[in-house]
Amino acid sequence: MARVAVFAGLVVDETGKPLEVVSVGNEAHYVLDDAGFLRHIPSESIDRQVLELIQEQTLENRELVVDSMLHYMGSDDLFTKATVEASLNQMGDEMAQLLDQGLPDDARTWLGLMGFKVVVNVHGEIVDINTPGVGTPDE
Repeated sequence: MARVAVFAGLVVDETGKPLEVVSVGNEAHYVLDDAGFLRHIPSESIDRQVLELIQEQTLENRELVVDSMLHYMGSDDLFTKATVEASLNQMGDEMAQLLDQGLPDDARTWLGLMGFKVVVNVHGEIVDINTPGVGTPDE
């Protein structure tokens, strides 16, 4: 049961309208307006799927991710490379922490500015995830 919505402000309905986030008890929900009927979708069901997709894409492109991080950090020594690789190995633990604590506001704002958004239908199913700058495996 997630206490916060990780992607608050980044989850939209099929018309592009952002979903409001509310708490029901201690659990965060995205609220989808279905012609006046407010559907409450547990945030964890959406957030976990998105985080798993990001983790999968990151691990599929592990070498590129490590090289990009080393370039971004301006360091390519063995110790830094080992540290970056170790952090990738701990992504599952980080995902659990994100589901519990959420993303910092600045990170969500940055993702929004980059065009990141999750589109869900009236049943709370993800129909599209817009991840700008992430190409298909062929690209």
